[in-house]
Amino acid sequence: MQKKISFFIFLLLTCIHLYSQTCTALGQNPSTAFPVCGVDTFSQSTVPYCGNKLVPTPCNDNTPYADKNPFWYKFTCFTSGTLAFVITPNNLSDDYDWQLFDVTGRNPNDVYTDASLFVACNWSAVPGKTGTSSSGRSLVNCAGFSYPAFSSMPLLQQGKDYLLLISHFTDAPNGYSLSFGGGSASITDTTKPALQSALASCDGSTITLKLNKRMKCKTLAPDGSDFIITPPTASVIQSVTGFGCSAGFDMDSLLITLTQPLPPGNYSLAVQNGTDANTLLDNCNANIPVGDSVPFTVYAIQPTPMDSLYPVACAPDTLYLVFRNNIRCSSVDADGSDFFVTGTNGVTIKGAGADCANGLSNVIKVWFTQPIQTAGAYQIALKIGNDGNSIVDECAQETPAIYSLPFITVDTVSAAFNYSVGLGCVYDTFTYTHDGRNNVDGWNWTFDIDGTSTARDSLFLFTTYGTKNIRLQVSNGVCTDTSSVNILLDNELKAAFTTAPPSLELCPEDAAVFKDTSIGKIISWWWQFGDGTASTLQNPSPKNYPSAPTRDGRIYPVTLITQNDIGCYDTAVTQLKVLYTCYIAVPTGFTPNGDGLNDYLYPVNAYKADNLEFRIYNRLGQVIFETKDWTRKWDGNINGNPQPSGVYVWTLTYTHHDTGKKYALKETTVLIR
Repeated sequence: MQKKISFFIFLLLTCIHLYSQTCTALGQNPSTAFPVCGVDTFSQSTVPYCGNKLVPTPCNDNTPYADKNPFWYKFTCFTSGTLAFVITPNNLSDDYDWQLFDVTGRNPNDVYTDASLFVACNWSAVPGKTGTSSSGRSLVNCAGFSYPAFSSMPLLQQGKDYLLLISHFTDAPNGYSLSFGGGSASITDTTKPALQSALASCDGSTITLKLNKRMKCKTLAPDGSDFIITPPTASVIQSVTGFGCSAGFDMDSLLITLTQPLPPGNYSLAVQNGTDANTLLDNCNANIPVGDSVPFTVYAIQPTPMDSLYPVACAPDTLYLVFRNNIRCSSVDADGSDFFVTGTNGVTIKGAGADCANGLSNVIKVWFTQPIQTAGAYQIALKIGNDGNSIVDECAQETPAIYSLPFITVDTVSAAFNYSVGLGCVYDTFTYTHDGRNNVDGWNWTFDIDGTSTARDSLFLFTTYGTKNIRLQVSNGVCTDTSSVNILLDNELKAAFTTAPPSLELCPEDAAVFKDTSIGKIISWWWQFGDGTASTLQNPSPKNYPSAPTRDGRIYPVTLITQNDIGCYDTAVTQLKVLYTCYIAVPTGFTPNGDGLNDYLYPVNAYKADNLEFRIYNRLGQVIFETKDWTRKWDGNINGNPQPSGVYVWTLTYTHHDTGKKYALKETTVLIR
């Protein structure tokens, strides 16, 4: 089976294949994923050989699952619902695989180690198109040809971030296209792009611009012609650089460098069409309107105070301190001694630093020795560090050690839940409850592909069977947690049986054979043969019926009632026709007058005629009718034209089904009008 090889062989092969190497192109690693939008089709003309880093899946088949020749795509859910997408290989004989991850609040590279980030996958060996659709039956399709190419549509949650891995199992550079559509979720950000804020450096030589959403790096004109400053001064824009554009596709901040510092005062930064003939475009190709602007102020040089904190995360082990002006990274003591924390519980600072550009940053990170996992009230304050100073801004002004900022933490939460399963005859009842500890106020249940709920405690009715994945995500507004279980609903009961002959038309000299094909944990069978007799065997003995009293035959309703181990019943009924006779004969005359009596010429009762051929000839020896289906009858017409009365010759050849004897007959029949 494709892809189903031992782990040892897999490692050996990946060590010698050319594609077993580190992926370096943008988009081929989780941290550099392509940003995508639900309204576009994304095309990848070629797929470089690289990758083969293992990713965790729910498949327990000893198959190694890896990001072979990968590309990664990132998106956010803006409206909860189902996600439908299609991956179409440029060569439909290629095998593409994929897996979807929930990376909300996580390092993208956690997809390689954390199995809880899994959402859905399809690693089927079936080549051609793959993805999710309403026809999919499972969120998990593992390796091999027995799995379908399309999975069921996963449920996305509003506000969550997702990563989609597309892995090219076929060793060929052929590309593919990725398109979204057909589900109820929206991954298209309808927020109109705009400028959010601008912050001038303390000396007025640069401006840091914050956008309200991520924009495409390639739509930024490097010469700064996308922007204009008012009121005009002797200083003009010299260049502009997007933060993160050297290692990614989009940005939400950029640095504007001026030809000379702006004097203190109030200004406005506005958008215009640049030399590239556009303003900035978001990932859905919506543009910032020309004329959109934000104010900013260049202050007289003075020390930079502590301004604010990023929102404090769940179980924080890091605080992000925001300053009005850029701080010199060299002034931040790496051991964190520039800061101290007081509050509900003791907190020890382990270190401090910043993500610096040109040695500057307006955000300083402060690390703790361990995360704060309980609710409390705290404040972080500035002090003189072991380096002999507090912090110093880009204009060489030291911030006095008199500033502090308060922050609040909340308790962490657990999504562990209790449940019970009640197996039933019509539906199965899944009863669930969560304890709600630590101020949990949000519950999102996913019952495999069957439904969802936001109740804390309730029940869900399953009307289908098999393995069901139950997933709960809880939140108290800051902290979230996810838990899941698999339950097996193996109480399906379906009565069914086959008959011989399969045509359900029984010759009087033959015995009917009934074979049970029911599904379920069956403990009893009750057969009723329609003639007043019955059996409790799983497969009853062959059954003989009396000859039918008339040529129309006689119908016997054959019924099978099954019972399973939990007391449920199901019934299957088949109408068996016992024939009057199976003696093959051809009438010596017929009257095609439409009275319902002897209107056709054909080999009557040819139930046991194999390889039958029946032909009718006119008086000139011409074949005017022939068939290999004995139920196809001659009505005395040719092309709708009635043939004259008289004698017609016919031939009949066949092999008797029971004896194997071959017959070749030739006689005449009189057509009477």
